Amino acid sequence: MSSPNTMKPVYAEPKVGYYPIVVAIFCGLLLISNVAATKAIDIGALTFDGGAILFPLTYILGDILGEIYGLKRTRVAILLGFGLGALASLCFLVVGALPPSQGWEFQQDFENILGFVPGIVVASLCGYLAGQFLNAWVLVRMKERFREKQLWARLVGSTLVGEFADTLIFCALATTIGPIPSELFLNYFITGYIFKCAVEVVLLPVTYRVIAAIKKREPTYVAALAG
Repeated sequence: MSSPNTMKPVYAEPKVGYYPIVVAIFCGLLLISNVAATKAIDIGALTFDGGAILFPLTYILGDILGEIYGLKRTRVAILLGFGLGALASLCFLVVGALPPSQGWEFQQDFENILGFVPGIVVASLCGYLAGQFLNAWVLVRMKERFREKQLWARLVGSTLVGEFADTLIFCALATTIGPIPSELFLNYFITGYIFKCAVEVVLLPVTYRVIAAIKKREPTYVAALAG
């Protein structure tokens, strides 16, 4: 038997499949959106936060997870994203509270951008959890009925339900315990909901192709479909 010193280096083999990649992109989009959400944007009479630019894509990734990997693995991804979002918020708060280095003149800028108001953090995380869980649950339940048919109905239907809960909870909490003025509730809610759902509909052709490509390349999915 070879001694440990003469053996080749040992490495673990990652499991075959795209699940880790989809989860990583899902969590990355969530974290980026949470930081971008610190900026309010006005376009004409419409008001929304910067998180609306990328956040709808998390629902598309959530649809991909639910459609291909099922409710149990989608829940794992949602909880992982929740944990990372909470950790990022806590990290920014701690870093902001620590004394700045001599000569570093951007303390107030850092606090203004990344020193999240606790109310916004609570609103964002609560809306995210409710919306993503509902999105996954509706999609999986519809798939149990339609199997591989009516994919468009699952994608759009689950998003309509999930985004409604997400946007409603976020706007309600952000305008009560957060810094957003209560008179902006209706504007934030209507604009955010319509925009996020519109992104899902516009990107349906892309979502279709991504789902089809991953299904073909997931050995366990192909085997389950054949069986």
